[in-house]
Amino acid sequence: MAASIARRERLDPAVFRLPVERIREGYYTDAYFNLSKELLEAEGRHPAVTMQVFQRRESVLGGIDEAIAVLKQCAGRAGAEGWEPGFERLSVHALHEGDEVSPFETVMTIEGDYSLFAHLETVYLGCLARRTLVMSNVREVVEAAGDKPILFFPARHDHWLVQTGDGWAAHVAGAIGVSTDAQASWWGGRGVGTVPHALIAAYGGDTVAAADAFTRRFGDDTNVVVLVDFENDSVRTALEVADALGDRLWGVRLDTSDRLVDRALWHEMGDFKPTGVNPVLVNRVRAALDAAGHERVRIVVSGGFDAERIGQFEALGAPVDSYGVGSSLLRGQNDFTADVVRADGRDCAKVGRSYRPNPRLLPVD
Repeated sequence: MAASIARRERLDPAVFRLPVERIREGYYTDAYFNLSKELLEAEGRHPAVTMQVFQRRESVLGGIDEAIAVLKQCAGRAGAEGWEPGFERLSVHALHEGDEVSPFETVMTIEGDYSLFAHLETVYLGCLARRTLVMSNVREVVEAAGDKPILFFPARHDHWLVQTGDGWAAHVAGAIGVSTDAQASWWGGRGVGTVPHALIAAYGGDTVAAADAFTRRFGDDTNVVVLVDFENDSVRTALEVADALGDRLWGVRLDTSDRLVDRALWHEMGDFKPTGVNPVLVNRVRAALDAAGHERVRIVVSGGFDAERIGQFEALGAPVDSYGVGSSLLRGQNDFTADVVRADGRDCAKVGRSYRPNPRLLPVD
């Protein structure tokens, strides 16, 4: 794996808008960690531990700034006069967002009084697991696409509450665009998109009418990309839209269902899989647009794309300008584990685990 990038700015904890009070009281925490904290405090036991965090895959690390924010804002204990912050009494070392990590490589250590942060393990591990999953998946498709932009389109495939952090993870991993303002909020961006099927239906199934209306209202503020598969005739519809919009059209998007064969391919089936968006269909659309003088119109493809499928399109030289990728970016797992490996100055890890120092870790201010 590549070496860690030199110390750089981390996201301000305020960016995450954490439900600080709820996290402090253990609302999102596995009950046994809450009980452990309560017991340690009740018995006045304050072990000085080293907590070590790792995962088991070749991955791209995400969620580390969010995990640190949890520690900064929620470590401590409830006192007679309110919450007593505890982060300043801890020593935290961590890698950075976007660092490549190896299996079992330590990505963060927390040293100090365990009773100050025992209630946070569930939350910070969850941050790491989710964001690393997304970041690793996005990096994989970015690498498969080479220099062609990836549009991050999985918002509709998961709960809305995960959008902000997932969008940030995608951004760090190299996605060029996200589809909601929430996904873009941590770096101050905006969501991007296309003229959708539902709007076309609202205009009676007339793609050109919907695209023209959309462009007149929003064309000065966004790149206009139009879905052209509404009638399952992508070549004809792409030409009609390009002729109608002219220079106002940035691109067309192919999103044919994998249960359909586009009309342009009805007489060409034979030695390739004809259903859905496929390289032959992309070539047909590209050739038609070029022949009609619309060489500048880009082609975006979507619908079931992952790194493997993008790699196949690239190997065949399909004239794709950008890939829209959705649910595949949320699949898989990147579970993290936290272990106490030292306590009160001596090694104290469970059997099968041990202290694994990592010179790549940097101190957290």
